[in-house]
Amino acid sequence: MKSKHFVMMAMLLFGGIAFAQLNESDTLKFQMRGSVSGSWQVGNVDLLVVRGKFDFVTHGNKALVFKSQNNSLYQQFGSFKADNDIHSRNYWYFKPQQKMYSFAMFFAQTNFRRKIDYRFFGGIGITYQVLREVNNIVKLSLSLVKEKTQFSAFKFNQTYYNGNNDIALWRGTAYVSGNHKITNIKLRFFYNAFWQPAFEAVANNRVQVDAGVEMPIWKGLSVGAQYLYNYEQVVAEGIKQTDRMMTFGVGYQF
Repeated sequence: MKSKHFVMMAMLLFGGIAFAQLNESDTLKFQMRGSVSGSWQVGNVDLLVVRGKFDFVTHGNKALVFKSQNNSLYQQFGSFKADNDIHSRNYWYFKPQQKMYSFAMFFAQTNFRRKIDYRFFGGIGITYQVLREVNNIVKLSLSLVKEKTQFSAFKFNQTYYNGNNDIALWRGTAYVSGNHKITNIKLRFFYNAFWQPAFEAVANNRVQVDAGVEMPIWKGLSVGAQYLYNYEQVVAEGIKQTDRMMTFGVGYQF
């Protein structure tokens, strides 16, 4: 039977969606998670979604550890492009096996939906391991960063920034992360959240919460769900301050 439209779903091209974060305090020399997933639909509704994620941690020596977390998102509805984003987070940790350790970081991102052509920020900070057990990990971090953002807009919900699409400022960051395993049902619960106030003449805060659950099903393969909440107090005119995203899928860890 012929049809005037068809639907093709290209999911789990490589491991699906990666969930819980890799831990820089582990003594493993190398850890990696990778995933690509997507969907393509043509007919009454034209839709294209491609997501990618690649994280790794490597120990250069006993004292220095490098961690990189990278993800991308492309979404198009018909001829309307909704997202075309890249986000790269990179950390250099000094003796992360200790109760308290220092780090340097560099972030780079784009965000089509928020009219951000690019955003870079880097700085230094310190992490305190509140809880470090086999099945429970909780960490708190404080850092200071210098940020530079170029918008494809000149008007903002905060008129203080109007007329300038290139905004540079200093931010503080308070960060918490946790990873908890319930061994009898093989369930992992994880979360991380940060608050970034800006040192500006006007209020310019940023908040993000990322939480999820994950259950292993076979060797490195797992299934899970993840929720992301993102809030930016200062946005381009006509852009909402809050984004929320719920993700379901599978992941694979080497």
